Amino acid sequence: MSAIQPIQLTVVYDNNPLHNGLQTDWGFSCFIKGLEKSILFDTGKNGKILLSNMEKCGIRPEEIDFVLLSHDHKDHTGGLESLLKRNPHIEVWLPDFFPSTFKELIKSYGAEIAEVDRPQNICDRAYTTGVISGWIKEQSLILDLDRGLILITGCAHPRIIKIISAVKDFLDKDVDMTLGGFHLGGYQDEELQDILSQFRALGVTKVGPCHCSGEASRVLFAEEYKDNFLEVGVGKRIEIR
Repeated sequence: MSAIQPIQLTVVYDNNPLHNGLQTDWGFSCFIKGLEKSILFDTGKNGKILLSNMEKCGIRPEEIDFVLLSHDHKDHTGGLESLLKRNPHIEVWLPDFFPSTFKELIKSYGAEIAEVDRPQNICDRAYTTGVISGWIKEQSLILDLDRGLILITGCAHPRIIKIISAVKDFLDKDVDMTLGGFHLGGYQDEELQDILSQFRALGVTKVGPCHCSGEASRVLFAEEYKDNFLEVGVGKRIEIR
């Protein structure tokens, strides 16, 4: 039996700069390779930027099996149409509340749709959280790996602590790493310190806030987590063995 190959996460769209030559823009997208299926989580806002950054990261549209969309905001869905023009054989997993016009657009390219409402398995070692309610409803992506759970969030509109707690309840395992948009921009230091304490209480080992997390939260998370803080921006690549 062959050894399980490493999982590789590559942030291909983000408003935080990290690697020269890649374009930043408000939005988020992360490519996951090494599972049974290759997954693109969210698609950023601009298809031209998405495809350009993917190409520079050595990722071909034809590699993508599934697209998982967190919620119906253009900075997470705007790149999808350009991607479908290059690869119409993608299966798009989206929350069931997306408008019918958006679903019909996807189908017009020949792509299949999986409508999500509850937590479920996507492929081997990958799950959706299902739609988590909040002031804006949203789904997130979970990778169930030997080291623990990896949680990837789009914007965390239902609140990041609520999402982490839901993931732990769903799979009854610790969350080893959480990365993506935490939606903490504009929070005061006292609020951020409380959220940091809850991250620790929930047993989250590593963090990589980006996109809508806010610079103040990124500074505080870096100070608290030290070597277990991941500086995430466009082009960030994480290999998990």
